[in-house]
Amino acid sequence: MVSPSARRPGGRRLPAAAAAGAALVLLLWWLLPGGGPAPSGSVVFTTGVPGGVYERYGELLRHQLGRDLPEVEVTLLPSQGSVQNIDRLVSGRASFTIAAADAVATHLAEGRPGAGRLRACARLYDDYIQLVVPAGSPVREAADLEGLRVGLGQERSGVNLIAGRLLRAAGLDPERDVRPVREGIDRMPELLARDELDAFFWSGGLPTGAIEELAGSSDIRLVPLGDLVPELHAQAPETRSSYRAALMPADAYPRIQNGRAIETIAVANLLVTVEGTDDTLTEGVTRSVINSRDRIGREVHAAQKVDLRTAIYTHPLPLHSGAERYYRSAKS
Repeated sequence: MVSPSARRPGGRRLPAAAAAGAALVLLLWWLLPGGGPAPSGSVVFTTGVPGGVYERYGELLRHQLGRDLPEVEVTLLPSQGSVQNIDRLVSGRASFTIAAADAVATHLAEGRPGAGRLRACARLYDDYIQLVVPAGSPVREAADLEGLRVGLGQERSGVNLIAGRLLRAAGLDPERDVRPVREGIDRMPELLARDELDAFFWSGGLPTGAIEELAGSSDIRLVPLGDLVPELHAQAPETRSSYRAALMPADAYPRIQNGRAIETIAVANLLVTVEGTDDTLTEGVTRSVINSRDRIGREVHAAQKVDLRTAIYTHPLPLHSGAERYYRSAKS
């Protein structure tokens, strides 16, 4: 049966293709409040390292945007992580990204280029700081890493930023007191499995696929980090609000946690753009992020934490005007 909307005035039916096109136009009209033109053009989304949550989230979001904003071409650009992602935004090499709140706060506090133009679309999910060691390692706390080969993440990653701060909070100099190895999550598990690394830090959503895979092939465990929170806050007051004590759920990595939660540190991730990004485009991207929570969350568990009620809490960044427009419409 053809709906009334698929008929011309006077009762004549539109061809099927034309009816579908009309339906799409109406859908886009409804998706974009105010009936304005649908966004079009191309955007670059800078993500993260292979095997990390940023990369997988970006892949799934691109697919969702292809459905919601079909006139927008989305290109994904791998990166070392949060620090490089922010640099790409402010330099104009990217349009949107995910970045950890502490990396954003550091960029602002240090007055780095383009800091005043950074804007947020949404608070997404929390990263949990994970310190991974072989099951038989003598390391029981971060201070025990002295003299060991420690993976700190790539130089321009968010994990490298916080790993350095955690080592200093534990009384260690990350350059002199440990043997730093600056590799990403795509390389660190392999190095640990081959006994070329004694431990590595990772900051990521739960669970991180690369650590899940390592747990399936090697005997590893997670070292608690929660005792470092007070010193971490004292060391970097500009990022104090970015770090909070957290419990890594007992079922995050069932193979290695043996039903026990791990005391650690969490930091929020933000969807970030810059002030000059088109309002309608930003509104559409924000809408897709919120509406795709369940779909993306089936493959990236961390995305299940994306929520309309908390998405607006994007400290230390103000919301982009397009994102504000979406949240106002969503509450009306």
